[in-house]
Amino acid sequence: MDNANLSAKNGKKRLTKQQWIERISFCFGNLGHSAFYGALSTYFIVYVTSGMFSGLPNKTANKLIGLITGLVVIIRLAEIVIDPILGNIVDNTKSRWGKFKPWQVIGGIVSSVLLIILFSGIFGLAKANWLVFAIVFVILFITLDVFYSLVDVSYWGMVPAISEDSHERGIFTALGSFTGSIGWNGLTIIVVPVVTYFTYLSTGKHTQGPQGWFAFGVIVSIVALLSALSVAFGTKEKKNIIREAASTKTSIKDVFVGIAKNDQILWTSLAYLMYSIAYVTTNGVLFYYFKFVLGKPGEFWLAGAIATVVGFCTAPLYPILNKFITRKVLFSAGQISMILSYVILIFARSNLGLVLVGLVLFNFTFAQLVVVLTLTDSIEYGQLKNGNRNEAVVLTIRPMIDKISGALSNGIVGAIALVAGMTGSATAADMTAKNIHNFELFALYTPLAFSILALVVFLWKVKITEKKHAEIVEKLQVKLSEGDIPMDDATASQAVSNQSILTTDVLAPVDGELEPISAVTDGKINNMTGKGFVIKPSGDSIYAPFDGTIKFTFSTNHVFGIISDTGLEMIIHVGIGTVNMRGKGFVTHYIDGQKVHAGDLLLTFDRDAIKEAGYDDIVVTFFTQPARIIDYPINSSKQVVHGNKLTTVHFRPLEPSK
Repeated sequence: MDNANLSAKNGKKRLTKQQWIERISFCFGNLGHSAFYGALSTYFIVYVTSGMFSGLPNKTANKLIGLITGLVVIIRLAEIVIDPILGNIVDNTKSRWGKFKPWQVIGGIVSSVLLIILFSGIFGLAKANWLVFAIVFVILFITLDVFYSLVDVSYWGMVPAISEDSHERGIFTALGSFTGSIGWNGLTIIVVPVVTYFTYLSTGKHTQGPQGWFAFGVIVSIVALLSALSVAFGTKEKKNIIREAASTKTSIKDVFVGIAKNDQILWTSLAYLMYSIAYVTTNGVLFYYFKFVLGKPGEFWLAGAIATVVGFCTAPLYPILNKFITRKVLFSAGQISMILSYVILIFARSNLGLVLVGLVLFNFTFAQLVVVLTLTDSIEYGQLKNGNRNEAVVLTIRPMIDKISGALSNGIVGAIALVAGMTGSATAADMTAKNIHNFELFALYTPLAFSILALVVFLWKVKITEKKHAEIVEKLQVKLSEGDIPMDDATASQAVSNQSILTTDVLAPVDGELEPISAVTDGKINNMTGKGFVIKPSGDSIYAPFDGTIKFTFSTNHVFGIISDTGLEMIIHVGIGTVNMRGKGFVTHYIDGQKVHAGDLLLTFDRDAIKEAGYDDIVVTFFTQPARIIDYPINSSKQVVHGNKLTTVHFRPLEPSK
């Protein structure tokens, strides 16, 4: 059998040249993008404390360090509010090149140029007039951060525009995350060698001077710009995709309201915030730890190498371990590992070998993966508890927490450098016992306390486990089928009208054998009642039963809701017990909020994987507002083919909202 036939048999398609170019271009895009973020959020503060005010008196330099550090924190926290506005700007962009590519070019150029200017110390302006310097700095930093955010929003927003296929979008996201990790951790590997080398070329001294930091800023800016341009010119936006879900941006108010209404989002977010503050702060002070505590700045690259290697191991390891170990246990193991790392860093600071062991333990964490999945599961929890789904909140909250922790860490790192005397031209030989004590107190003991609190909050307050979520999904389906919970928030307070009758033609969503819904109500799906039908599938694809809009998808991908253009609400559920598969074997071909047409491919599922897992692959379809349904006579034979008409549903409309 030749390779082409083998590929066809396995259901795999050969990638075209354009597809290869798109994947490589998008992949390279986040390499420079993440490197830029690392330089701005971590090493810029290091430069501020050590090189920006070189040549000024220590007293003046320390005042300016405190001023700039404080301004950075305030600016970055304020810009959290601006992000939704930037999202709308990108989404409303219309040009011959699309809505995303222009911002990759414009944002990439502007932010790269401004980063170079900042790493130049604004060309020594502080020596001439510190007040003018501060004003100019604020303007430049805000402008830089805004244009960087435009690049960030347009980069990740481009994923649905590149491909309509859920699996493909997952590949692009994974590629971007992979190179992002390289870009972030790669800085830790190269920063000291680059800064030292270029400082030596300018001064003949093997130190980390302002000349080296300027060269570092130039290199990062060039890589970031090339990465942005590769995305702009190497990818192609699809014009036929409907991105309704992405057009509605979540405000900060929406986020906090969503958190207030869902205690599991609240506690999970709080645990992650504490973890994130500890993690980001520690990464920010590691340079000082190697330079001033260990006295080995030349070995700092090892911290980046360890983070890269451990990250490459833990990411693919997580899904394997999660088959046998619950998320709560994995989160706890990661936090305990992190706590042990702090103990080693505190008590073994003179032993490089033990410090490296501590860094391995520090990076051996599953916190981010666990939190993302737990937050996602909290969507169904919130819908069951109060009738509200919080997809937009969940999508927004983790990046928002990352920004908050990043902003706070900037201030913490700058403050640590000041109180520990690790500023200007100071060396390890200049450190007193008091300096080291102050450093350990704020750089190690404080993050240690945050990591312990994160563990306590997660164990004590986060209740959504994999088993609990499966129970929630089953209860939610029953309530949806009985009409106790509306599928669409907009219809929650609307009463049924008897004034007129609406109709919707429903097509078979899958090939197979038709059965009444009563065939699966005898305890197989928690005694689900309601109105609908069942199909024992002979195919592995679900198609749109009518023209309408995808309202939501359960986090496990085996259940989704769709509403017809005439207002008929329907749930399509694939399999019995398949919630326990956690999305494995299910691939969506839409985005939530997307308008679809009758016969469009919506979902593919692996029937063999379902059966191997010990579950039934039967497809259950039911209407979520049974009180509205008058009748739905099925005029089809027992064997059905997708796209063929099954029934015409007659149902009552809803009164307009008052």
